[in-house]
Amino acid sequence: MLIDPVDSELSIRRQCELIGLTRSAWYYEPARESDLNLTLMRLIDELYMEMPEFGYRRMTEILQRAGYQVNRKRIARLMRKMGLQALFPGKNASKRHPNHKIWPYLLRDRVIRYPDEVWCIDITYVPLAGGFMYLVAIMDWFSRFVLSWELSNSMETSFCLMALEQAFSNGRPLIFNSDQGSQFTSAAFTEQLLAHNILISMDGRGRCFDNIFIERLWRSVKYEDIYIYQYPTVGELTTGLAKYFHKYSYLRPHQSLAYCTPAEVYFGCKMLDRPIC
Repeated sequence: MLIDPVDSELSIRRQCELIGLTRSAWYYEPARESDLNLTLMRLIDELYMEMPEFGYRRMTEILQRAGYQVNRKRIARLMRKMGLQALFPGKNASKRHPNHKIWPYLLRDRVIRYPDEVWCIDITYVPLAGGFMYLVAIMDWFSRFVLSWELSNSMETSFCLMALEQAFSNGRPLIFNSDQGSQFTSAAFTEQLLAHNILISMDGRGRCFDNIFIERLWRSVKYEDIYIYQYPTVGELTTGLAKYFHKYSYLRPHQSLAYCTPAEVYFGCKMLDRPIC
């Protein structure tokens, strides 16, 4: 289902409900930066997709070679705004929030055997023609099924909590994995998990590949949708992402799932209480 603000007989509220998106996301205004900074952020985003080990120093060097008159301070600020950190952070990497507990990583060498054993969450930067947004998604590790997603024009915890509430409509995981971002280490977020007796797992600092499946999702959605269509408005981005995530979860067979779709594996295994592929 796509959100149609003009021709549909359904209200925007009802259409958002049907695709599992809060209505507020449709009406968001994108976050703003100068035209040059938006261009730089788009380039940084594409470079980071290819080279997540690059920090602001090497990003600055690449952009300077491309002809942009930028310094390290500017690129460091933009990368912080985008929520990006090098795969292997150096001694000047950002510090953890001093009042937030960091939980251990529970998935090293663990073999995931069934749906709802492990869920993961992450946030990524999304460029728009005249601004940018942040996208959060929650995925089931076993099936790669996208359980929920949300958009926001800020990095506040609230939109992550909304995505979590939506995901809970599908069930509860044994383990919930995230990075050490302040949204996920906050008391508001972790208390929701603990209230449902969910074990909390967090990646090591700067180790984006501890959450590899959702990193692959970001690569897919950006190269197959966001970079191609270059959505001009939040409304069009919302509609485009709804279409993409439906295709990703319900229509596209995945080689890693023996050419089943994520939805077939997620719901099929839950019904049969065993793998179907």
